[in-house]
Amino acid sequence: MTSWDNLQKLRRKLREEGTGTTARRLGHRAAQWLDSRVDAESLAFPLLTEDIRWENGRTETLTRPQRVPVAPDGAAGLHLGWVCVPPALGSGGHTTLFRMVRMAERLGYRCTLFLYDTTGTSVDHHAAVIRRGWPDLRADVKSARPAISGVDAVVAGSWETAHVVVSRSPESIPKFYFIQDYEPFFYARGPLWTLAEHSYHLGLTTIALGQMVAGSLRTFAEVEPHLVVPFGCDTDTYRLRTGDEEPRAREGIVFYAKPGAARRGFSLGRDALRHFHREHPDVPIHAVGDTPSGSLGFDVISHGSLAPSDLNELYNSVQAGLALSFTNISLVAEEMLAAGVVPVVNESAMARADLPQSGPVWAIPTPQGISDSLWTTVSTPRSDADIRFLSQNARQGWDATASRVVEFIAGSVDPSVRPLLCASVGGDR
Repeated sequence: MTSWDNLQKLRRKLREEGTGTTARRLGHRAAQWLDSRVDAESLAFPLLTEDIRWENGRTETLTRPQRVPVAPDGAAGLHLGWVCVPPALGSGGHTTLFRMVRMAERLGYRCTLFLYDTTGTSVDHHAAVIRRGWPDLRADVKSARPAISGVDAVVAGSWETAHVVVSRSPESIPKFYFIQDYEPFFYARGPLWTLAEHSYHLGLTTIALGQMVAGSLRTFAEVEPHLVVPFGCDTDTYRLRTGDEEPRAREGIVFYAKPGAARRGFSLGRDALRHFHREHPDVPIHAVGDTPSGSLGFDVISHGSLAPSDLNELYNSVQAGLALSFTNISLVAEEMLAAGVVPVVNESAMARADLPQSGPVWAIPTPQGISDSLWTTVSTPRSDADIRFLSQNARQGWDATASRVVEFIAGSVDPSVRPLLCASVGGDR
C-alpha cells in the first residue's frame, strides 16, 4: 500500500469515526509497535534476577537473637531495619510504612531505611526526597545493595522487598513483612503475579494491615497472618475547620487521580466525571494528583499535587469526593470523611472491609452509576451537624495501629520489652 493510499485511508477513518476514536486507535497501534521493539516488561521488572527467591519457608515460629538489654528509659536497644523501594513525594504506601518507623523512633529504637533500587540512582538523591517529604523521620537511609546488615530485625514493606529481605539479610535475624495490600492483584496473571503471591510463603512473619489483606491472605495465598492491625486516619491533618477558622460554603466535587495505578480506577473515574459534567455542567469539579493538562477531557479545576494541609483546605470546600479502589481501600476515602466530605466509592466487598460503613456512598462501578451517586450526594442538603457527624466517623489517628505493630516486632525479638511498650505508648495521641 502506497503512502497516498494510507493517507486516503486515514481521511476516510476520520470522516467515519471522528478525531477522538481515530486518535485512540492510532495511539493504541503506536503503543503496540513500541512494545514490540522495546522490552518494556524487562525494563519495568522490579527485582534483580539474583534477588528472586523461591524458598517455602516455615512461618509458625520466630528465630530469636540473643536477648537485647532494655535501656533505662524503658525502650529496648534494638536496631530495626525497614526495607522499601525508593518513594516518590506523597506516596501513600510509604507514608503508612513511615508511620510505623516514626513510632519505633518515638519509643527509643534506632531505625535504618534500606532502599532497594534497581536503577542505580544514588542513595543521596532518594534520601533528599525522604527528608523533604517526611521531615519528621530521623532514620538513617542506606542502600539494600549489596547487603542489609547491622540491624537486630528487618521489616519488608512490599512484595519485592520481601524477596530482598530473604536474599540480602543474614539468615539469623528475625524477618517481618508489613503487608498493606494483596499485591498480586496489581498484575495480570503472570510472572509478577506469581512472585508477588510467593512473597507470602518466604518464611517472613506477616503483619496484615486491615481485614481485606487478612482475608485475601487466607483465601488466595492460604496463609494465616501472624498479626492483623486496623487502619488509622491522619486526623491531625484531615479535619474540619474549627475555632477562628472561617467556615466555607461547600460546593462541588474533588477527584483524587492516580492514572498510573489501575487499582485506583482512573479511567473509570474520568469517564464518570465526563458523564457527570455533561449532565451537570454548573457543578465545579476539582482534580488532585496526577492530572496532566487535558487528561480528563473536560473543564476541571486542576490542583496538581498538594501538601496535606492544602489538601485538607480543599476538602473543606467541597461536598463530595471520588475515591475509587479495586483492592484495599484508599486512605483518601477516610481522609475525605474526616474533613466532612462524602466519599463516593465503587461498590466492592474489598473496599467495604476496612472503611467505616456510616458516611461513604457506595456506587455501581460504571460511569453512569458513579455519576448518579455523585449527583445524589451533591444535591442532598447537609447541615453543619450532618457534616460534623460525617467527620466523627473517621478513625482517630494512627498511633494505636503503629504502637501495636512496633510492640509485636520488638516483643517477638525480645519478649521482655512487650509490657514496657504498652506502658510507653498509653493509647492513641
